[in-house]
Order: sequence, then structure tokens, then C-alpha cells
Amino acid sequence: MPDELILTEKRGNVGLITLNRPEARNAINGRLLQQLMEALESFDNDETVGALVVTGSEKAFAAGMDIKEMADKSMREMKDDDPLSEFDRIKAIRKPVIAAVSGWALGGGFELALSCDMIVASESAQFGQPEITIGVIPGAGGTQRLTRAVGKALAMEMILNNRTLSAREALQFGLVNRVAATDKYLDEALELAGEIAAHAPSALRAAKKMIDQAYELTLMNGIHQERQEFYNLFATEDQKEGMKAFMEKRKPDWKRK
Repeated sequence: MPDELILTEKRGNVGLITLNRPEARNAINGRLLQQLMEALESFDNDETVGALVVTGSEKAFAAGMDIKEMADKSMREMKDDDPLSEFDRIKAIRKPVIAAVSGWALGGGFELALSCDMIVASESAQFGQPEITIGVIPGAGGTQRLTRAVGKALAMEMILNNRTLSAREALQFGLVNRVAATDKYLDEALELAGEIAAHAPSALRAAKKMIDQAYELTLMNGIHQERQEFYNLFATEDQKEGMKAFMEKRKPDWKRK
């Protein structure tokens, strides 16, 4: 349908979400962002799905936020509407989310990829935060997540002087997990997601939660919480099945509880 700005499908135990605004190079407007978050949350609540992949087209993952939608807004309107707070919903997703990026990932599109747990890039991918060229700064986490991902010096250059990174540079700086040929990158992301989804759901949720909290907690507080999450998993049937399968030298049959 014309108003479907995202497309969804299931590939085995992986939920695939595709940004579907080709006429605007998948620029993110309010409706697209809302539909994306609803799709993520729907897959997160689907027990048959173990991991998610978010992608765009070969030419553009997402070329940024829709500037036309916000250009004439006042400061008060932006603060009252708070459109970028929608991005916060991504971090509430309990299942692993992989961004499969090809072509342009700029501005809000790059911030969307940074909000995901992992990135698989095509050889044509280009990453950047060009907001400085239109008189603003990243507003959906770019200054914070990019700095944590690549360090202060490179983040300064990218944000203050609109430096873009190629896929290979992004891999070199630890920004992406894998780089694949343009005709293979989505398959690579789906394969990685499928491998991850094959593990125990409760353990995946706990591991993702603690990795995310590593950015927020002191080392000792993080270790303490990690230990509690480890002990808590001994109340799950999947822990019993996983260790039993290991001792019996067979693949586990996860109970998902």
C-alpha cells in the first residue's frame, strides 16, 4: 500500500524490516519512524522470532531525517513535539537488532544504524553526520554513540567537518561488524541474525542488556549486575537444557523459558 513506509517479513526465525521510501532515499519522517518502531516492537513480542534485521535499499540505507518536515519548526515546536525521542524506543527492544547498510547512511539514518546492536555493511556503504552543514548537530544520539564507537578524535572530525567513512574504514575503526559485496550484504546480515537467533532467548536478552549497560555503569557495578543476571538464568528451563545438551554432546532444544 502507498502508506507502507516500511515492509516486514519473516525469514525463518529472523524478522526483516525494510525501509520503503525510495523516492526520498529512505529519508526518515515521522510516519516512517513510527511504523519502524511499531514493527520492531511487534517482532520483539513474536516468540517465533529470535533476532531482527533492519535494512534499506542498495543505494541508501537512509539518507538522513526529512529536512522538509522540520525546516520551518520553531525551537518550542521541536521541544514540545520531541520527534527524535522516538529513537529511544529502539533500546527497549530486547532481541538483537542488526542494521544491514548499503549506500548512504547519513544523519538520522546513520544514527538509526548506530542505535542497532550490530552493523553489516555493503562495500558501497558510506557513513556520515552532515548536520553541521545545515546549521544543526546530530540529535538522535550521534554525538554520544559515535564517540563511544570510534573515539573522540574521529567523532570530532566526522561531526565538526562532515567527514564520511567508507565501509572499509568503518570496519577498520570498529564501527561495523562485517563488510560484504553489495549483492551479498543482506544475506550476510540475515545469516548472522539467524545464527544469533539459534541461541537461548533468555540468555540473549540478558547478554544484550549487560553489554548495553557496560556504557552506563562503573566496572564493579557492571560486574555485580552481570553476576546477578548469570545466576538468574539458572531459574530458566533453557539453562537446564543447554547444560544437559552440552554434557550429552548434542544440540540443545530450547524451551524458550
